[in-house]
Amino acid sequence: MTNLLQNKTILIAGSSRGLGFAIAQEVSKSGANVFLGSRNEASLAESAAKISTEVKYHILDVTRPESIEQWFAAAKNEFGKIDGIVVNAGGPPAGTFDTITEEQWNYAFNLTLMSAVRLVKGALPLMGNGGSIVFITSVSVKEPIDTLILSNVYRAGVTSLAKSLSRHLAPRGIRVNNIMPGRFNTERVKELDTFLSEKQGVSIEAIKEGYEKIIPMGRYGNPSEFANMAVFLLSNLSSYITGATIPVDGGLIKTVW
Repeated sequence: MTNLLQNKTILIAGSSRGLGFAIAQEVSKSGANVFLGSRNEASLAESAAKISTEVKYHILDVTRPESIEQWFAAAKNEFGKIDGIVVNAGGPPAGTFDTITEEQWNYAFNLTLMSAVRLVKGALPLMGNGGSIVFITSVSVKEPIDTLILSNVYRAGVTSLAKSLSRHLAPRGIRVNNIMPGRFNTERVKELDTFLSEKQGVSIEAIKEGYEKIIPMGRYGNPSEFANMAVFLLSNLSSYITGATIPVDGGLIKTVW
């Protein structure tokens, strides 16, 4: 997808590892100016260097409103305007309704839902007319996952936010879409597989094999396969797509809608 994003400036939150980092790699390959953000500055600098010496970054803690403001101020200072943003954050803690504390509910509210609200609010003044907002959610918004109640609840809220924004921002030429990842070879999924292995008293390999049996394509995804969808939605190839929630999951979820 070389040059699909030529001369565009794309901001990517939560981009020092995992799916966010994979998106940053593919966006850079597609010709865009890339601006990264995550909490760990050393990890952020290392990740940026792996992509290109041209990649810019600034520390970003999406749970802190002032950090989000500083991130956008740095992006504005670097580029002036932006053409797109990937709204992404680390996943909230795993657990069920009877194990999650009120403190964890509040933390996940800020991490998952309010970070999305604040990131969009910060991006819009820099976008003018036209552009693309891509939210990274989860297949749990279509089929709730028993051990991820925080993700089930708050990512569903993010999905509704995106749908509402798609209608509100269409007159400005700004498209808003969601991508739902399934099981990918990332640190986050390894953490979830570890949680399940401890909970069920089986090996991590057994957990992965169990998922591979119910994924029609028979394997976990490569992060670059997910990133390609983000590049498409950030590019002009998706110029008539807005308000969509798209799974990239190897066929894992069974829902029709």
